[in-house]
Amino acid sequence: MTISSKAVPRIVVIGSVNTDIILRVAALPRPNETILGRGSETVVGGKGLNQAVAAARLGAETHMVAAIGDDAHGDAARAHLIARGVDVAHVTTTAGTATGTAHILVADDASNSIVVTPGANAALTPAMVEAATALIAGADAVVVQLEVPLPTVQAALEIARRHTVRTILNPAPSDRAALALFPLADLVTPNETELADLTGIDGSNDAAIHAALNDLRQRGARDGLVTLGPRGSAALIGGMLVFQPALRIAAVDTTGAGDVFNAALACELARGFPLLRAMEFASAAAALSVSRASADSAPTRSEVETLLARRGDPA
Repeated sequence: MTISSKAVPRIVVIGSVNTDIILRVAALPRPNETILGRGSETVVGGKGLNQAVAAARLGAETHMVAAIGDDAHGDAARAHLIARGVDVAHVTTTAGTATGTAHILVADDASNSIVVTPGANAALTPAMVEAATALIAGADAVVVQLEVPLPTVQAALEIARRHTVRTILNPAPSDRAALALFPLADLVTPNETELADLTGIDGSNDAAIHAALNDLRQRGARDGLVTLGPRGSAALIGGMLVFQPALRIAAVDTTGAGDVFNAALACELARGFPLLRAMEFASAAAALSVSRASADSAPTRSEVETLLARRGDPA
């Protein structure tokens, strides 16, 4: 396994680009309920894009492999990535296709509900990923999610594995068909809902979380980690269940927090830090992101280090 000692690691993100239509509400609606919103905004998003932007903000040399539509939303997404320091040489514009969209409801308690329409994300092919083989081969970490076709995710993981590049699979949204990809993943990072969907084990207590994470390993993943929202995150380290508590910070909007966590985790692992240290850094990055009212809320590395230093961490 390649471990980078570079201060500036190279991260390649293969994933989705969406236009996020955000509606702010007092509380998430119940089934069949109609409610009035408190405002709306349209921003660039998608799990892949969010993770790429977060990695770049955190100081990584970041490249994205993605597909966008030949529309104004696609143009805006490309400009957004470039402005935030993400290389877009492998972001392909697909003719006659709309850029993906996500409709996001954000409640006053910072909880959210999201519906994604893939659009051009569904047109990201294994061939597009294979065209980026040299880029992937030279990476310190490759990050993938499940908002693009599974064959495309598989192609990315296979290329990375052939070149002994660290792979991080964020299985979101949850899809049990992705279990077949676990043997290609060095680290699988579901949230607690996704972990239950994938393993059939409800992580309602420590023993269940331990069993579910062990199940990820038995299915082929080298390591598994679960994010637990306000409870932080947990992983099996040396066979023991280890928790990293969440940093206490006033939450304004949790949209994209998981993406920031995964990007920060990838950055620290690519720099050569152990998993627990990477989880602590990722927890701080995610905490800062939820304190800001935007999906485009990833902090800088300096901001994360400052927050950790206030807690007595020498970061």
